[in-house]
Amino acid sequence: MPRPIARVLLDSPVPQLDRLFDYALPADLIDDALPGVRVRVPLRSAGRVIDAYLIELDTEDDDTRTLAEVDAVVSRAQVLPQRLSTLARRVADRAAGSASDVLRLIVPKRQVRVEKAWLAAGGGRSDAAGDEPAQAESAPEEDTEPTQDGDAPALEADDASQEADDGASSALAPVLPAVAETIALYEGLAEALSDSARAAVEAIPRLGPDGLPEWTRLLAAAAARTVAGGASAVLVVPDYRDLDLLLAALEALAPDAPIARLDSRQTNPDRYRAYLRTLEDAPCIVVGNRSAAYAPVRAGLVALWDDGDSLLAEPLAPGVHARDVALLRQEQEGSALLFAGHTRTTDVERLVETGWIRAITAARRQLPRVVLDTTEDLDRRGQRLPSRAFLTAREAAATGPVLLQVARPGFSPTLVCASCRAPARCASCGGPLGAAHRGATPVCAWCGRGARLWACGSCGGDTVRLAASGSERTAEELGRAFPGVRVIVADGTHPVERVDAKPALVVATRGAEPLAEGGYRAVVLLDGSRMLQAPELRIGESCLRWWSNAAALAAPGAPVHLVGVDGAVARALATWSQASYARAELAERAPLRMPPSVRVAQLEGTPAGVRRALDDIAALQLPPDAVLGPVPIEGDDDGRERALVRFPYAEGARVAGTLRAAVVAEAMGRRRAKGRTPRTTLSVRLDVTEPDL
Repeated sequence: MPRPIARVLLDSPVPQLDRLFDYALPADLIDDALPGVRVRVPLRSAGRVIDAYLIELDTEDDDTRTLAEVDAVVSRAQVLPQRLSTLARRVADRAAGSASDVLRLIVPKRQVRVEKAWLAAGGGRSDAAGDEPAQAESAPEEDTEPTQDGDAPALEADDASQEADDGASSALAPVLPAVAETIALYEGLAEALSDSARAAVEAIPRLGPDGLPEWTRLLAAAAARTVAGGASAVLVVPDYRDLDLLLAALEALAPDAPIARLDSRQTNPDRYRAYLRTLEDAPCIVVGNRSAAYAPVRAGLVALWDDGDSLLAEPLAPGVHARDVALLRQEQEGSALLFAGHTRTTDVERLVETGWIRAITAARRQLPRVVLDTTEDLDRRGQRLPSRAFLTAREAAATGPVLLQVARPGFSPTLVCASCRAPARCASCGGPLGAAHRGATPVCAWCGRGARLWACGSCGGDTVRLAASGSERTAEELGRAFPGVRVIVADGTHPVERVDAKPALVVATRGAEPLAEGGYRAVVLLDGSRMLQAPELRIGESCLRWWSNAAALAAPGAPVHLVGVDGAVARALATWSQASYARAELAERAPLRMPPSVRVAQLEGTPAGVRRALDDIAALQLPPDAVLGPVPIEGDDDGRERALVRFPYAEGARVAGTLRAAVVAEAMGRRRAKGRTPRTTLSVRLDVTEPDL
């Protein structure tokens, strides 16, 4: 007689356990053992019970095979629908990582009371996970029609789902004209949403009539249209400020639409409650940060705002960017996909040039008035604010708030020797010294130690001077230059989300600029040349993004001064041709085989482990210059090495599979030393945006 078996994915970071394991299913667990539930299973090699997800159910005729039994079903809640487990597997395979690491970023920790309430309300029905059993190959639900009496329950579920869709449409009916009006501002956007197309949308750089940035209305309108059509929408933004603005726009354009918020500020019960809501069939709008890209709704739209923001890059293994998750998801589900921003990343531009993504711009462009104050406009004393920008700021500050963007927070993040101008370094760790205020004891930015008895390593001098102005020092200087005008500091230490329309000088670090009522009467972008000097591959497009986002906060017709910068980046801002700049950047990187023209994998580990992996890569016969290194990792006491592998996108599957096999082989070959577990001999990270040797 065939016996039932369960195929489970273990919740373990160990690379050799990243596959499905067969377990026998005891008779007393059959009713509760549904695809997607949490289970506990024995792990024989470790002699313990481990958490796992039940992925598939099956039967086998060969009952002579020795199988361990599932120990327990934790809950009937199907928290891992098949569409999500499939996406997690694809993401992990692309990044040469583990599916369990991906799921750890998505599925919140179980909250028993929340889950019981959800199950009691009907959320735990077998159809709540939204998938057919994994072992059954069937057509999509919308293509199947009931032909027998036994199909009546499924028909009732369809009726309930249809009623929910009709309810969403009728609730949004009053705001649909405003939604259509917003979508009509962008040429071809309505067609893209209807055709489930992939598009890069250049957001209009202005504040709407409600005081919210126009991009929030764009995403809210697209989501409202999607929900009104009976599908869910997933909106992904970089941080909590963007999330709050987007929620405010949804209140106006989708006031009665159900919203599931997924972000790190939520309590554990609230986050789990929102996640369980995304498992239901009724359409909703999911709003959140980078992990929201995985939300297991049946999505008709996935939209990302400002995909160039580093906060959308996942720092935890396997380190997949939300943009890549959205691309894999769209390919799997066939939903509409929007990348919206004031600028365009080279990653998206590459897809536009290949025809994979269509470009959408405003039907009638409205651009900021950008003024370039080049280096020639600064006097010989090296003042930060040239006369033209100073006069503009003084005139504008008489009528309302003025924004001044600076590069760094704090008072003086950089000190130099007063005698020879050499950078002041910490005697303990070599980190840069900075000052919290004028006359303060220098403090190391790395180790936090004070440097009361400091001596210059170059000339022996024992005094320092201020070399850079942070947000606080800039505010102090402007306070003296603009007597009687209030000065507001907005940075990571002093978060400010909104300012009123009264006269003020707002000194903000990049990305921390608050909204101003009615828009800023003038915007001055300081420290541009210093920002461009950062030793980063993408610093040009990053600066253009920071400046463009700040310029979009200006009132209509208000001047935007870029100080001390000329060249291609300045011209792109002045002419608002960010897409052309991304295209030129991509063309420059292609001959150098730098991302995103190619994919880059970074290998770190023991010299032997790295070389064994590179030997496996050599068998793939990639281009001769594919491998860079290996070289010793600076400051690593264990003598580990680092290497880079550059490869075409078409070789992604082969390279990722080879590197993953190398990681597993190294893990299997480890031997435990007495009293301690040795460090992993090899780690791999794909799609490194800033290759470092």
